[in-house]
Amino acid sequence: MKKKSGFVIAAVSSGSGKTTVTNGLLRAFVRKGLHVAPFKTGPDFIDTQFHRIAAGCDSINLDVFMLDEDHVRYLFDKYASGGDVAVIEGVMGLFDGYDCRQGSAAHIAELTDMPVVLVINAASSAYSLAAVLSGFKNFDKRIKIAGVIFNNVASENHLRLLKTAAEDAAVTFLGYLKRNPKMTVPSRHLGLSLGDDDMIEHFVDCAADAVEEGIDIDLLLHLTKIDKVAKNVDTLPADERNEGAGSFRKIAVAYDEAFNFVYPENLRALGENPRFGGEIIKFSPLRDARMPDADFLYLPGGYPELYAERLAANATMRESIKDYIDRGGYAFAECGGMLYLSEEIDGYEMCGLLPVKATMTNARLHLGYRTVKTKNFTIRGHEFHYSSVIEDETRIKEYLYPARQFDVRGNEVDTPVYRYKNAISGYTHMYWGNNDVDINGFYEDLYTQR
Repeated sequence: MKKKSGFVIAAVSSGSGKTTVTNGLLRAFVRKGLHVAPFKTGPDFIDTQFHRIAAGCDSINLDVFMLDEDHVRYLFDKYASGGDVAVIEGVMGLFDGYDCRQGSAAHIAELTDMPVVLVINAASSAYSLAAVLSGFKNFDKRIKIAGVIFNNVASENHLRLLKTAAEDAAVTFLGYLKRNPKMTVPSRHLGLSLGDDDMIEHFVDCAADAVEEGIDIDLLLHLTKIDKVAKNVDTLPADERNEGAGSFRKIAVAYDEAFNFVYPENLRALGENPRFGGEIIKFSPLRDARMPDADFLYLPGGYPELYAERLAANATMRESIKDYIDRGGYAFAECGGMLYLSEEIDGYEMCGLLPVKATMTNARLHLGYRTVKTKNFTIRGHEFHYSSVIEDETRIKEYLYPARQFDVRGNEVDTPVYRYKNAISGYTHMYWGNNDVDINGFYEDLYTQR
């Protein structure tokens, strides 16, 4: 059996070129006819969309705050087993997690037993990087550094010094990317929108060209062979998997340019769980006239503020969603989906189900892991948004759901969860794909409490 390859792409710090190298390698592997399994360390929805375009398949988040360690291993085994090469993009620096090493690329490398390819921004430095490489190689013996790729190489002499630095630090030199001011990563804000696929496609192709020119891809694949072949296992035994007889037989999922922050494992959990019906029906609030016939509505996050005018113009869609929820239809809306249920986004009319108005005025980033606790249930997720909401103080109390939220250090935060009839909504993106999350308990607690 042909051996597979797999590795983590990590860096000394953010801004080193991980995204460029990762997407360039993903596309270069595809050009070689290899089936790639991409992954992302952490909860990020943005980088996974770049991966999807570069590799032509879903990228899976590996996050040890939202997921337990066994589930991280399970996901890696499940998705890596179907590919020729598994590529895990790290986050920030190699050892930077939400609490020192916890949740870092190094942590994920240890859990998945993958070697690390280190990306270093060589701008304004040369032979001194031997000390940096030596430090990263020897700091944590649990981590195997397979080699180094230097970014922003300015000249042949610069490259010669960098190769010597790698040699003297006893780290394999895998290649380099030339300094190229024109090859910049598209705006992370724009990169979230499926409508910008052409822009991302151009970036990915340019990155792949640079990778093929400067990186020894065959050596990289050889040095990162996986000795054990993972087995693709199902989460639920066959006799427990749903056959479409659950309470929610049809699950409508909004998915288009405005709504696309979706963890694949969340949909898998909805489809396989006995409470639900297994049929996922995707629809577009931008293009379709009405939401599809369904027993459950999922409005995920995204950037609806970029498409607020078009969402407002599609009155029949907004009216169909309002009618569905007014009649007692079950729904879950997170972040951008919650904004869609509000009265307006900066003057553009939305569904009008929540007494809040969303605005991008004085936009600032709200970011952090969240633990959400209801009366009988606990689930984890993360908050990521630039918008804010203005609540109607005369009406909001009756819409507040009794859930408490805490940050990664256990401090309570004031992020609200709203409820209107059987529609639950809020800013927090919750992860219910974890093996130990009882989605039935989640359902019971959120939709039966009064």
